[in-house]
Amino acid sequence: MHGEYKVPGGKLVAADVTVSGGRLTSVAISGDFFLEPDDALEDINAALTGLPAETNAAALTAAVEQSVGPGVTMVGFTAESVAIALRRALGRATSWHDHTFELVDAGPQHPAMQMAIDEVLARQVGAGTRNPSLRIWEWASNAVIIGSFQSLTNEVDLEAAARNDVTVVRRISGGGAMFVEPGNTITYSLYVPGSLVEGLSFAASYAFLDDWVLGTLADVGIDARYVPLNDIASPAGKIAGAAQKRLAGGAVLHHVTMAYDIDADKMLDVLRIGREKMSDKGIKSADKRVDPLRSQTGLSREAIIGAMVAHFDGRYGLTPVELDTATLEESEALALSKFATPEWTARVP
Repeated sequence: MHGEYKVPGGKLVAADVTVSGGRLTSVAISGDFFLEPDDALEDINAALTGLPAETNAAALTAAVEQSVGPGVTMVGFTAESVAIALRRALGRATSWHDHTFELVDAGPQHPAMQMAIDEVLARQVGAGTRNPSLRIWEWASNAVIIGSFQSLTNEVDLEAAARNDVTVVRRISGGGAMFVEPGNTITYSLYVPGSLVEGLSFAASYAFLDDWVLGTLADVGIDARYVPLNDIASPAGKIAGAAQKRLAGGAVLHHVTMAYDIDADKMLDVLRIGREKMSDKGIKSADKRVDPLRSQTGLSREAIIGAMVAHFDGRYGLTPVELDTATLEESEALALSKFATPEWTARVP
């Protein structure tokens, strides 16, 4: 059995394994990584051989870590990446190419509906009634989206929000607040089965699920990198922030908001952003626009979205689909019963 895992920003790790009597009877790890000394690879293989075939990724990672010792140098890969490749060889984890991805077109939506569509599509992927999917959001109105655990009053000036015609909603994932005006941001969601990130730590899964976006940004001339835990940045500053939710049904909802051209004055009027957060977002003065994608590429928002779709399609394949009536109706009901209610929005006052 053979499995592979490409480390985001790193090297390819391959695992070839045979199983007999419920145990790994031989394990051969290979790849284009760097490892010193040479015989450390034999130690890794020996540490994995003989383990139960059902050994989880954490235990496989620990076995590799114990085998290498402090004098071993691993470049371009990690013990965790070896475990993932091995789990893929055993059929316990999946890769991007094991799935058929769809590009879901939901059309322009108001804030509560955006939140509801995210939850419904993620549930469907978890239940196996929808293929893993990518959705690029279009907005019908201004919004502030706060993280699941943020305090509403600490994060948002509600009077300023009303004055600027900004609707405040709360999403189901953690992380910080997002300020959105139609046409000034690019937000996308990925809905994938948990098997795609099986064996990855929560932190590592962020970079893994957004590696294709770094490829897209390179295509349009931006030298971007992932900044743990959940930011995408270039030498000119922060471009995007990610958030993630793992649902009980087995699906992973991963969404990212990238700044195309944001009115910083309005954002800072609505959001209660302190000096430390302003510095982190690369905003030295409120009297400017936050426009990393527009200024660094010179491209329209539509052209960047087109590059995103083309890059994802080129890597993994992507079939466009319209949001079906049943999903739309389910999302509308959820928006009314949950995301548009003051009880949910102010659940952390």
